[in-house]
Amino acid sequence: MAKDLIDLRKKDLDQLNQELESVRAEQFTMRIKHKTGQLNETNLLKVNRRKVARIKTLITELKNKESK
Repeated sequence: MAKDLIDLRKKDLDQLNQELESVRAEQFTMRIKHKTGQLNETNLLKVNRRKVARIKTLITELKNKESK
């Protein structure tokens, strides 16, 4: 988990926004699979949700750093 955060911190704002879009798309796909009973590893929903939160936090940090 810390490795993911280190990798995300190396990215700039545009790359983080692209990463957020891809994770959101993956999250949507997993939710659909979960509702239809095709998703066996339901823990991935929680992991993905937390990844979205981490990315959003880093985006906010970068925006605050730029405004100062």
